[in-house]
Amino acid sequence: MRLEDLKQLVNMYVYIFVMSLLVVMEILAEDDSAVCEMLGSPEFPLLSKSGDIIIGGAFSVHSQIVASSFSLSDAPDPLICTSINLNSFHRLNFREFRFAQTMIFAIEEINKSSSLLPNISVGYKIFDSCGSTLPSTRAAMGLINGQERSFGKTCSGHSTVHVIVGTSESSSTLYLSLCFFIQISHFSTCACLSNRKEHPSFFRTIPSDYYQSRALAQLVKYFGWTWVGAVRSDNDYGNNGMATFIEAATKEGICVEYSEAIARTASKEQVERVVRVISRGTARVLIAFLSYDEMDALLEAALSQNLTGLQWVGSESWITAHHLATMKYSGILYGSIGFAIKKAKIAGLQDFLLQVHPSQDPQNHILKEFWEETFGCSFQSGLQDTKQCSGSERLRDIKNPFTDVSELRISNNVYKAVYAVAHAMHSMLKCGENSETVNASCTLKSILQPKEVVKHIQDVNFSLESGEKVYFDERGDPAATYQLVNWQRNPAGDIVFVVVGSYDASLQNGKEFTMNGLNITWVTESFERPVSVCSESCPPGFRQAIIKGKPICCFSCITCAAGEISNCTNSAECSPCPLEYWSNEDHNKCVPKVLEFLSYEETMGTLLTAFSLFGAGLTLVVSFVFFWFRHTPLVKASNSELSFLLLFSLTLCFLCSLTFIGRPTDWSCMLRHVAFGIAFALCISCILTKTITVVIAFKARTPANTVPQCLASHQRMGVVGGTFLQVLVCVVWLALAPPFPHKITMYAAERIILECNLGSSIGFWVVLGYIGLLAVLCLILAFLARKLPDNFNEAKFITFSMLIFSAVWVTFIPAYVSSPGKFTVAVEIFAILASSFGLLFCIFAPKCYILLLKPERNTKNHIMGRDLQKKQLSENDK
Repeated sequence: MRLEDLKQLVNMYVYIFVMSLLVVMEILAEDDSAVCEMLGSPEFPLLSKSGDIIIGGAFSVHSQIVASSFSLSDAPDPLICTSINLNSFHRLNFREFRFAQTMIFAIEEINKSSSLLPNISVGYKIFDSCGSTLPSTRAAMGLINGQERSFGKTCSGHSTVHVIVGTSESSSTLYLSLCFFIQISHFSTCACLSNRKEHPSFFRTIPSDYYQSRALAQLVKYFGWTWVGAVRSDNDYGNNGMATFIEAATKEGICVEYSEAIARTASKEQVERVVRVISRGTARVLIAFLSYDEMDALLEAALSQNLTGLQWVGSESWITAHHLATMKYSGILYGSIGFAIKKAKIAGLQDFLLQVHPSQDPQNHILKEFWEETFGCSFQSGLQDTKQCSGSERLRDIKNPFTDVSELRISNNVYKAVYAVAHAMHSMLKCGENSETVNASCTLKSILQPKEVVKHIQDVNFSLESGEKVYFDERGDPAATYQLVNWQRNPAGDIVFVVVGSYDASLQNGKEFTMNGLNITWVTESFERPVSVCSESCPPGFRQAIIKGKPICCFSCITCAAGEISNCTNSAECSPCPLEYWSNEDHNKCVPKVLEFLSYEETMGTLLTAFSLFGAGLTLVVSFVFFWFRHTPLVKASNSELSFLLLFSLTLCFLCSLTFIGRPTDWSCMLRHVAFGIAFALCISCILTKTITVVIAFKARTPANTVPQCLASHQRMGVVGGTFLQVLVCVVWLALAPPFPHKITMYAAERIILECNLGSSIGFWVVLGYIGLLAVLCLILAFLARKLPDNFNEAKFITFSMLIFSAVWVTFIPAYVSSPGKFTVAVEIFAILASSFGLLFCIFAPKCYILLLKPERNTKNHIMGRDLQKKQLSENDK
């Protein structure tokens, strides 16, 4: 509550208390024959008419009061109403005066009706609330007490009116509802009035701001404005409406840069300060939740400071006010948009308004004041610079808010309020119920109980001639429907209110607000929607980061982290990609992760493939050499059968490395480990058998020609037996837990490593351990036979080859365990190729050297060492 209103309220209650105290003292001092009399002068209505049923009216025909000082010793001076701008020529609010005349027009229609309240006359008492709380309270006292000065001994009586229509301000309505039982407002929109506990007999024909404020928030969100300014009336209407708007806007992600208030009694300097705050703001959209008169004051200050370029979003109070849509304010308000009450047409109202004339009641000062201000004349003679009113002036020649019926919105609410009262009374008095004729009279009760009146108003449900339905919900509110209007220019250059959308609170969530597809004209006089944001939008691939100390609408844009994306504008957070996907370079889309495996196309895969094929080819060349020299002593002494079998197994060892290259599949994973295990088992079994054969041949005590000829069959059994055990291990491994392709993301988040899972680590290490066991046995036996007498002792080459083989695979184990991804496969292939080349070169290179380059050594004597023995004997003889 403003300080000025608080002072007025305190003064009012002090006045009432003092008057009540004096009345009580006077009653106690007098005898029993005394009567209760009113102290001071009664309040007189501006317009009145007697009738069986009296409807009260309270309208802000004037804008402000000139309040006198209160004293406990002297009676207060009468309140004087004037305009909000004392320098303005007009002191009368033409629009509010039209509301009052609309009420009279509706009552006259009802009195002429033969179907609604037949033979019951309806009267009225219309007071001026002056747009302030104190005059509204005095008007309420006048409506309750009437003009009688005495009430009888008990000072008890009944109200002179049955229902009040009004007022136009929420604050005045609040005070009026405390003094009167039944009230129907045409323009009070404060959501606080919907509280049935505090205002059990309040109704209205205009929707509550509970809905309008939320509709405005949805409107701002719809147009993408997240940074707005706000200005409001400093009263219950503006404060409650703006509080609801800010609450709804916050839920929609909208920030309010500033929220300023303008009081009706504010000085020019205070209003100018508000305009400076607006002009310094960075928001390009201004939410104006202002009453009619505060809007006038704000626009005057805005005009003096050249406040332009703002997109105005207005409340229903001023968004369809024609006197604001003039060339004077067009540079400021052009393109404004806001919600308005549905426009209606009232047949016969314009003709009725044009018939208003002071001659209708020559003693009524308000009719004279209206005429004088309409035509700029005076009925008093002798006034300088003022022409004399003749009374022959024609309202048809004047265009002002009183005669303009093109935007009947609030006037229609007054019209509906009067008819709601009439229908409630008609139902309450049971008119025409027991008669066959429509013209049956009603039975008027001497006393209409307020509770009964409230009940029947609550239950009204009727349609006007225009087809519009009128009813109230459990809170006394009508259906919340609005039209979204936009200020545009017509071909003549005048501003018109074009309906571009609608809002219906009865629809389900998310569908209340609709646009009708018409183009909207903005403040820039173009169809390009203005932008009002604190920070520029974050494009896809970025997220909003709140700036410390600023509202959430002010943010910086930060690129999404690796593996996260945002695929829409102004994302609050980045979303992580699914497990097998990764963000692209722009971080606005998840793409499948790169599958990493050792392929033939990459350099390392190509080199390993080349070395593998080279090793296999070289082994075939050696095989061809041995086959060519198969009848020579050297090849025969090397156990040609085992040599060819060993060369075959080395070829398989070289080729098995190819199974480790390429995309892992179920079959390739099983093949690579099985082929590796069996090929090397065969190879080492051949070498072990060859080593055993050498040892047996040289350790035999019988001459060489007496060595059992069955040794060849034992060699085959040794090779088959050594290989069979490895085959058996591999079969068990494949049967129980075979290797399979597996995707790994632990080494690199941006890619998937596709490798063969061993299935059973035990199976792999058993295969590898078995090969190692054969190699160790072979190394031991070869080492023991390394010094056997012979020019060509194969045990020496086997010993050296086994040392290289063991060194390679002992080094392989830690490298295999620690290498990630495809490097694990590369290490395994390298170990296979290195050990295979070691065996090939160590065992067969010396033999090929003799076969191809030293054929003189390829003799039986040389191989058996006889040439060396002859040489030593000859030297001894000398």
